[in-house]
Amino acid sequence: MPANKESKTQKIYPITKYGDAVLETSAKPIEEFDEELAKLVEDMFASMYAAQGVGLAAPQIGISKRLAVVDVTVGKNPEAKLVLANPEIIHFEGEQREEEGCLSVPGFRGTVARPQYVTVRAQDVNGKTFEMNAEGLLARAFCHECDHLDGVLFLQHLGMIKRDLIRRRIRKLRKTGDW
Repeated sequence: MPANKESKTQKIYPITKYGDAVLETSAKPIEEFDEELAKLVEDMFASMYAAQGVGLAAPQIGISKRLAVVDVTVGKNPEAKLVLANPEIIHFEGEQREEEGCLSVPGFRGTVARPQYVTVRAQDVNGKTFEMNAEGLLARAFCHECDHLDGVLFLQHLGMIKRDLIRRRIRKLRKTGDW
């Protein structure tokens, strides 16, 4: 295969599951906006779509970088693809309570309270800073992915009983080799 074809091949990363330390650690800031980062972003979109997700943070593929990709259309609208490098939620208001899941905690869901409206400040794949307002599912996705970059999983937003029940089930799955 010629080199130029090979460089366009997207890598599908395996999703890192709950229990891996990278998911519980604050990610390191992105400092270099180069072709390597652009390639990682494309690979993250491919990995997210392969897993049928609406968002993916770099720690979810084992990479401790403050980088996330989001597409609440799950690939149906190419213009909806968002890259968030070094994101931070700078404003939030309202509340929505919806069932939430996570690619790193497959098979488990729970009702999580998130802001209805948020403003995120981030950098794009080229390092340009932008701010974006979001509501509903997009606001939820921004909060969920920013949590990942801070080492927080959606489980931490659940009530203690529900969280403990999920953790016990995961421990059983680990023992049987199914996790």
